Amino acid sequence: MSTEMSPAELSVAFFLQMAVVIAVCRAMGWLVKRLFNQPQVVGEIIAGVLLGPSLLGLISPEVKDMIFPQDTRGVLFVGAQLGIGLYMFIVGLDFRGDHFKANARSAAAVSLSGMLAPFLVAVALTPWLMNMKLFGEGVDSIQSLLFLGAAISITAFPVLARIIQERGLSKTPLGTMALSAGAIDDACAWAVLALVLASLGGGAEVALKAIVGGGVFAVFMLTLGRRLLAPLADRVEREGRLTPALLGVVLVLFMLSAWAMDAAGLHSVFGGFILGAAMPRGLLASEVKRQLQPFALVVLVPMFFVYSGLNTQLTMVNSLPLLGVALVILAGSILAKAGACWAAARLTGQDNATALGIGALMNARGMMELIILNIGLQKGIIGPALFSMMVLMAIVTTLMASPLFEWVYGRKARERGELGSLADDHEASDAAPVQARSVAP
Repeated sequence: MSTEMSPAELSVAFFLQMAVVIAVCRAMGWLVKRLFNQPQVVGEIIAGVLLGPSLLGLISPEVKDMIFPQDTRGVLFVGAQLGIGLYMFIVGLDFRGDHFKANARSAAAVSLSGMLAPFLVAVALTPWLMNMKLFGEGVDSIQSLLFLGAAISITAFPVLARIIQERGLSKTPLGTMALSAGAIDDACAWAVLALVLASLGGGAEVALKAIVGGGVFAVFMLTLGRRLLAPLADRVEREGRLTPALLGVVLVLFMLSAWAMDAAGLHSVFGGFILGAAMPRGLLASEVKRQLQPFALVVLVPMFFVYSGLNTQLTMVNSLPLLGVALVILAGSILAKAGACWAAARLTGQDNATALGIGALMNARGMMELIILNIGLQKGIIGPALFSMMVLMAIVTTLMASPLFEWVYGRKARERGELGSLADDHEASDAAPVQARSVAP
């Protein structure tokens, strides 16, 4: 019988697993970049799966348990949430409000289409999946439909943002539109999830708190919050640098924003992103990115991917019927999300290459999908087999995002001087300030 680890034992285990996490994530990032021209984030996703029960746990469960003992999961989880929230704060600092206003119609249309089409797929698939008993016991058809629709429609907001950032598109209209649509999509998906959780016994206040709390926070930060933050930027301009004391103020604001969104029932990434979008531009934003980005990307964000990988067991899809179901879910998810977002972008005036690029980016599900799936599994909404199928869909759609985007949009972007190749010095995208490699539209 295992005993609870002491604080000293937790410390020893943590330092070992962090050494493994950083080394494997960096190595996989380098490998996929050199061999497949994929961004660093894809290597980190793969590394997370490799270190979990799907591979390392299958080959040598003793080694996996030695590196990642159960008692350290809580520490890894907290570091993962800090990493992904801080990363989205940095992404928010590059968010261009003028591009959002200029493309608001297209962003709203892309987001709405990217929600409606997946929910139609969920309507078609839910009765079939329920007949196969892939949902949890006691979960009715409406709850199943809403959860499946939210899971299919969600976008890998952090992954999408990182692909956009690594390719130098953060300040372009396409990057801003994709980030805007992705943020709206994910907020809606979390609101739907809150409704499902409320119907399972959480109470109506769960959904109300998530929807109203998130909306009030966003409106406050993007209006009055901008004015309250202006003196901070003025102080940095007078000092000529971001002092440790002022950096501490910024980090306190980030922690409070992440806490607010977590407490509201959404996710810390929204708090980080909204605060970043509300922060004044100039020396403050560039210095915050310069000081925080390297540590966040190299140390904290990989914790997020590895923690998710430790909860992923792809070996659950172990029969031809289940594999067939997984392929149907995958095909339906791709056609609904990518196809609908492409069509909406075209109908709102975007050229075909830009519309295809948006569809390719919005199709990635990534780790936001895994967060929802883990909640669904924990709450008994879905069973282990459906969980594994949906994880497979999340991984495949994320892996295909970068090469598909390169294929449909890369050549055109390079002709316009917007897009750098991932075969270039990719390490700069992990450690250098964003403004050093982003280009003006």
